[in-house]
Amino acid sequence: MAPSLIRACRSLALSTWLVSFCFVHLLCLDFTVAEKEEWYTAFVNITYLDPVTSQVRTEKTECGRYGEHSPKKEARGQVLVPALLQDRQACDPNIRFPPAPPNTPWVALVAAGNCTYREKIRHVANHNASAVVIYNVGSSSANDTITMSHSDTGDVVAIMIPEPKGREIVALLEQRILVMLQITIGTRNLQKYVSRTSVVFVSISFIVLMIISLAWLVFYYIQRFRYANARDRNQRRLGDAAKKAMSKLQLRTIKRGDKETESDSDNCAVCIEGYKPNDVVRILPCRHFFHKHCVDPWLQDHRTCPMCKMNILKALGIPFSADCSDEVLPDYDMSVGGPPTNPISGASEITVNESSVVLDPVGRGTNLSPLHPEAESTLQGGESQGVLSGLVSADQAECSLGSG
Repeated sequence: MAPSLIRACRSLALSTWLVSFCFVHLLCLDFTVAEKEEWYTAFVNITYLDPVTSQVRTEKTECGRYGEHSPKKEARGQVLVPALLQDRQACDPNIRFPPAPPNTPWVALVAAGNCTYREKIRHVANHNASAVVIYNVGSSSANDTITMSHSDTGDVVAIMIPEPKGREIVALLEQRILVMLQITIGTRNLQKYVSRTSVVFVSISFIVLMIISLAWLVFYYIQRFRYANARDRNQRRLGDAAKKAMSKLQLRTIKRGDKETESDSDNCAVCIEGYKPNDVVRILPCRHFFHKHCVDPWLQDHRTCPMCKMNILKALGIPFSADCSDEVLPDYDMSVGGPPTNPISGASEITVNESSVVLDPVGRGTNLSPLHPEAESTLQGGESQGVLSGLVSADQAECSLGSG
């Protein structure tokens, strides 16, 4: 798979994951906001005559909480508890309260437990109480109250107070002390909480996102592994083709007195050192030559001339796989800006680089030593003739320019 396609797939998968995460996050927020509880506190103001000091005492605390279905309004009256001890929880429909003064509102004080809040409130409401105060019994916290659920209980005000406050009022009533109680609206509270549905939804969404992420990672690393294997395979194929091409290139041994050993002659473009006697040089189809030990590693890796970037595989007509085209550098004609005139070598007939090393045809006739034995063994068949014909055609072009 091409690198661009892999990058596109990776970007698409990452974008999809981010969009899915944001969508799930918004849905989770919506579920969380939808699950909320609104409740009101209640101020409880009790007034009674202290039997010890004979003074009127008033205590006001925000310790109560309105029931869920209770009307949020004020209520006041004399506090009464069930006459019988076993009726303190108001679970019996025939519950009895002490008589209240005529035309005077009264407030029932009952304990929690043994029956539902709805039943307690309805039993008390049948006795025309103006409000019902339920004190929490058996709670883990001293000031613990909850929002009671009591549908279909009418317009009676219902609140819950902590157990210590309720027992304090019961103790005053057991001493036959008249207690007046007033209920007023306190603070509005909005409590958000995560419901079980939200937890299940978030868990499923998280698992789905993790599965998508894992699948994407598996896909990505599989494609990356396949691409790495294909790249290594292409490199091996191109390396074999480069070795085959180098075996067909001409070699020459520099001898004492050759033109290349002079001080004003060009150096090897790879190692930037001058040519010395007994140096073995490799001649490329573009007529550039370099030290054999310098240019062979370059040709093995790049398969092009270090100076003009001519592709030796194309110049020598050596086939290579189509899937290796991404690894091949631009051809010689694209690097110099003009089409080649030699169909075999792919090199231009005119050398435009003044620093390039050109074999002089005259010098080649007088100074060139015979080919290295390795080169003589490789220059056989039609392929070697094609290389030589390319060199001859280039020499003829230089002669025509010199005569002009």
